[in-house]
Amino acid sequence: MKAAQLVGPKLFEFIEMDTPAIVDEQCLIQVQEVSICGSDCRHGYGSGYSDDEYPLPPGRPCHEIAGTIVESRTDRFQEGQRVIVLPGPGTGGLMEYMASDPGRMIALPDHGDLKEWVMCQPSGTVLYSCQRAGSVLGHSVLIMGQGAIGLSFTMLMAMQGARQVIVADKLDYRLEWGKKFGATHTINPDNENIDEAVKEITGGIGPDVTVEATGFPDGLDAAFRLVRQFGRVVIFGIQSSDILPVDTRHWMNLQPTIIPTTGARSGDPTTHIANMVGLKERGIVDPGQMVTHSKQFNVEDVNQSYQMYEEYRDNVIKVVMSM
Repeated sequence: MKAAQLVGPKLFEFIEMDTPAIVDEQCLIQVQEVSICGSDCRHGYGSGYSDDEYPLPPGRPCHEIAGTIVESRTDRFQEGQRVIVLPGPGTGGLMEYMASDPGRMIALPDHGDLKEWVMCQPSGTVLYSCQRAGSVLGHSVLIMGQGAIGLSFTMLMAMQGARQVIVADKLDYRLEWGKKFGATHTINPDNENIDEAVKEITGGIGPDVTVEATGFPDGLDAAFRLVRQFGRVVIFGIQSSDILPVDTRHWMNLQPTIIPTTGARSGDPTTHIANMVGLKERGIVDPGQMVTHSKQFNVEDVNQSYQMYEEYRDNVIKVVMSM
């Protein structure tokens, strides 16, 4: 089978490798659609590794994957069934076939475009974060960042009945997407003072909930600085550095409840994604709208797709590659 392998910083090549052989209680999935996540770019695609660590294992970095089961050795899933697949540690989805355990698979309906259904994976992880955050009905929410994750927060916070959904991003086209997904107010921190804007919108009190969905220190600092006293700070974005300088005066003065969230480490990585699939199937939300670009699975398009996503080219929100 064909697989993409990162052989150096920002350089994929294609290799041929054996199709995985499955054992009892496993399935073999023909990969059909894969999507790029911001964490793939910042924590894998770029220059985050030393020269002696290349090439990376085939298929990485990629963890948003949908396909069809072509062989099943478990009663929980059947051949011909469409699924989202969560790759195991050290593996990735940039390959034609994957072996998986049922505990890392989410069933999908037979209808609809897999390019759209695969978006339930990232939005499902946000659903987990929203559940951890608690009710926002009638509350004010500030979301830092309007990439795919930030937009998913906007969509779900608006759906839950937040009184104000304030979104901040340095890219105006993403703020327009925020409006489409339910934002009531938009702020570009490069064009206006975000502290003054948030103060005015919230009547000087501050948002009841702030969400860090950028993965950058400025977004994290703003989430702590702008929340109202005794509010809630939801942390989703994975920072590029494990250790960051922080101004703990905001923590001591405002005393917020801090809620770090990572669905993959929740102990149940599939239920929140399955719940998102159910919400999309019922027409309550549609994360599939975030797909702005579609590419083919060849060495040229894989390299271009990751570069496009990393550099925010062509008003990209989500790139999906078809096998």
